[in-house]
Amino acid sequence: MLTTLPPLALYIHIPWCVKKCPYCDFNSHAAGPSVPEPQYVAALLEDLQHDLPSVWGRRINSIFFGGGTPSLFSARAIDDILNGVRALITVSPNAEITLEANPGTFEQARFNDYRAIGINRLSIGIQSFAAEKLQTLGRIHNGNEAIKAVETAQRAGFDNFNLDLMFGLPQQSPQQGLHDLQTAIDLQPTHLSWYQLTIEPNTFFYSHPPTLPDDENIWQLQVQGQALLAQHGFDQYEISAYAKSGKLCRHNINYWEFGDYLGIGAGAHGKISRGDDSSIQRLWKHRQPQAFIDATDKRAGTQLLNQQDLIFEFMLNALRLKAGFNLELFEQHTGLSRDVLHSTLQRAQQKELLLIDQQQVQPSELGYRFLNDLINLFAPDN
Repeated sequence: MLTTLPPLALYIHIPWCVKKCPYCDFNSHAAGPSVPEPQYVAALLEDLQHDLPSVWGRRINSIFFGGGTPSLFSARAIDDILNGVRALITVSPNAEITLEANPGTFEQARFNDYRAIGINRLSIGIQSFAAEKLQTLGRIHNGNEAIKAVETAQRAGFDNFNLDLMFGLPQQSPQQGLHDLQTAIDLQPTHLSWYQLTIEPNTFFYSHPPTLPDDENIWQLQVQGQALLAQHGFDQYEISAYAKSGKLCRHNINYWEFGDYLGIGAGAHGKISRGDDSSIQRLWKHRQPQAFIDATDKRAGTQLLNQQDLIFEFMLNALRLKAGFNLELFEQHTGLSRDVLHSTLQRAQQKELLLIDQQQVQPSELGYRFLNDLINLFAPDN
């Protein structure tokens, strides 16, 4: 039984980009000459209003604008969304409010306005500083624009920002990857998302695969990069997230600790726990932007999670954390007894994939290296 409800966050999806990148499997769509800002803002608030009965009396602790490229929207449109959200549901006064942005000069011109309307954290999608890598990745900015974007954000007053950076890029040497990483570190972000390029289904790269570095080179780069990050005071707290002290992404921590979140916008997903019947529900919205705008009911589907779903989804998230999780948190956020984990925890421990110290469960170094194998032990078919 759920005796207390977990923290609640809000994810807002803006589905348009200037162009679709060949590696991207997110729900994003080329913007064309313009995007229907007013219609989409209205649809977002209708979507939120429809979801409100399931979260009456609760407050939002963090807001994340993701995409797509949310910085394609004007500051006025973002402000209208935030004002509409606050009119419908209580937002914590110290809420973390993140907006994803691209380094293009068009978006940079808006950074001052975003800060003025209450955005207090940026996540800037750089991916690489090398011209040839950016071209291969289909990015529309160059390395100098990426550096200028960070400097513009700092001048606008953003003292908390993330840089997105990839490694294992096509034909990238470990030295090139480390140079990218050092360039990002020198820009003094408070948070770095440093992750390996993976080829996902339904992407251009999947049907036209590029030549990627071999596993040995990628592993060498990862080990050296993690040492470099630690040397500069970035603690790895999640599989691909590194932060200065006190600057962990609160919104993403809520995901990884199996907290609740409302997801509004085209293709957005949500997870909501209910105190009255202790049920936990997944819900998702129509993916196509125009279909989402036109739909009276923005939901495309819902699913009640059963015990096996809850165990697997909790582990899928919580085991990404370097420190793992407390068994009490498992009980609080799933409504299940820790006893349902006993046999699988033992099996993972015997395989030397998990460390268990009283109530704390965390991946071992081996488990973190082979995280998918560890998580799959908790899959419904195992």
